[in-house]
Amino acid sequence: MTSHPPGEAARVAERAARESFGRLVALLAASTGDLQLAEDTLAQAFEQALVTWPRDGVPGNPEGWLLTVARNRQRDFWKSAAHRRSAPLEDAADQGSAPLVGLDEDAVPDRRLALLFVCAHPAIAANVRTPLMLQTVLGFDSAEIARAFAVPAGAMSQRLVRAKRRIRDARIPFAVPGRESMNERLAPVLEAVYGCYALAWPDRGDAGSLAGEARYLAITVARLLGTQPEAWGLAALLTLDTARAGRPGGPYLPLEEQDPSGWDSGLIAEGEHYLARAGRPGQAPGRFQLEAAIQAVHCDRARTGTTDWPALRILYTALVAVAPSLGGRVAHAAVTGRTDSPRHALDLLEALPPERERFQPYHAVRGDLLARLGRHEDAAAAYAQAVELTTDPAVRAFLTTRRSPGEMSDQAGTV
Repeated sequence: MTSHPPGEAARVAERAARESFGRLVALLAASTGDLQLAEDTLAQAFEQALVTWPRDGVPGNPEGWLLTVARNRQRDFWKSAAHRRSAPLEDAADQGSAPLVGLDEDAVPDRRLALLFVCAHPAIAANVRTPLMLQTVLGFDSAEIARAFAVPAGAMSQRLVRAKRRIRDARIPFAVPGRESMNERLAPVLEAVYGCYALAWPDRGDAGSLAGEARYLAITVARLLGTQPEAWGLAALLTLDTARAGRPGGPYLPLEEQDPSGWDSGLIAEGEHYLARAGRPGQAPGRFQLEAAIQAVHCDRARTGTTDWPALRILYTALVAVAPSLGGRVAHAAVTGRTDSPRHALDLLEALPPERERFQPYHAVRGDLLARLGRHEDAAAAYAQAVELTTDPAVRAFLTTRRSPGEMSDQAGTV
């Protein structure tokens, strides 16, 4: 044990919760598939840590300590009379094979990528695989995930609870798939890595942040599978976006107001290399390849000094045809407002489904378009709604400025 004052012990526990909760839950659930039990026992382990560590000192391996305590709680539950009556499962210690062969669980290695593929099992409902990975492996809470998917928090929470119950009741195995199965499960894994990056977006300039970890996972899966175009497309997308991140904690600036001389030329070259690896002659590009190409057009301003808006409109038109996500359609409308007219772009926004009302970029782009049409009161109301939906302080400060009629300009909102 390493002696720490009470405040330091609490900070170590907080850091472990932030950085390792998802990994630990996945490890605890690996043998039984009972995600809810894993979450409950790990929460109990953290409670015990907050009592024990200030008194006895922080262990040299906090995550391993938490894993051991949570496992002991699981064993107590399995042996309890209440559990025998309600759900007679075998003790995981008595099950014949370990699902993560060779895993040194006490060291808590970085096996998130393998666990993402585990959670992409085809028996899990398609609409919950990515949210489940974001919560269970990557450690985001249901409210954050709900915002990313533009659904009510309660609905997302219920969806995740039902998925965990199905995994437990159907005994869906937590086993690392073979290479062929990895290819079959790739799409939701890429969505989860992309979602992790998007949720951690404000800190993407910090290599040690979750956004940095998402970029690492994207590159790792691309190299692991070798010939999957969309995997290389995601690696390119996250690398090119990171190249423009700047220093975390700085003010938010839309793309047009950023100084390209501050972008990372090394990362731009790396991202362009990944994008080239994603290309397949005669094969139409997928979603992540198109999004990476969009980022490449923006990054090319560092070389040319101008933004090729017509090229962006072509790429966004292709993107919404391939993957008509809410975010892609909002961005397509924003670019249409640049290349065609704000009126046409507003028509595209108004055609979006009702969940648009919970999606911050919709209101930000709408405010920008309304301001260009001279409808400043309506624009201010749209920006106010965007501010209300924004959790990032830097973006909120930017949008708060834009909602002032005197400050409205022809610059885009959050695209």
